[in-house]
Amino acid sequence: MELVPRKVFLTKGVGKDKEKLTSFERALREAGIAQFNLVSISSIFPPNCKLIPKKAGLEQLEPGQIIYTVISRNSTNEPHRLITSSVGIAIPKNSDQYGYLSEHEGFGETDNKAGDYAEDLAATMLATILGVEFDPDSSYDEKKEIWKMSNRIVKTTNITQSAIGDKNGLWTSVIAAAVFIL
Repeated sequence: MELVPRKVFLTKGVGKDKEKLTSFERALREAGIAQFNLVSISSIFPPNCKLIPKKAGLEQLEPGQIIYTVISRNSTNEPHRLITSSVGIAIPKNSDQYGYLSEHEGFGETDNKAGDYAEDLAATMLATILGVEFDPDSSYDEKKEIWKMSNRIVKTTNITQSAIGDKNGLWTSVIAAAVFIL
């Protein structure tokens, strides 16, 4: 039984409710994946896997199906607290090589900051196995330039969801996910 996904799509959502679990469920609904049984997996982007649009991915799944995801989730019931969840992806130029995904959860970060951080994590992991030399303490922009020049990392991207905690203290949950299709 081969369990190597050949397709993946990205999705995100926000949910609010008086119960933490229900706010998470609402975030899953907004993301379009509440009707599936989610299995959280680690962070390898399979060789020869294609990133497809969310709509095309959802059309290939059926309610109740077990699906594998790299998922980032964050919640707060603190009024006005900014929360983020992000999944970053780094895909190598050679499609026969595996890439990386990363999850990042943050507080007080903008979508751009959290998304760049998640991308940086994934690309750093990929660069280390590809032998791309760089200073790990250099800025994200400096590393991104080195990755481009190495011509070995073809794409980095992220999906990020942020929200501000409900002013009345309801639970606010955010999710970002990469959903694999076998």
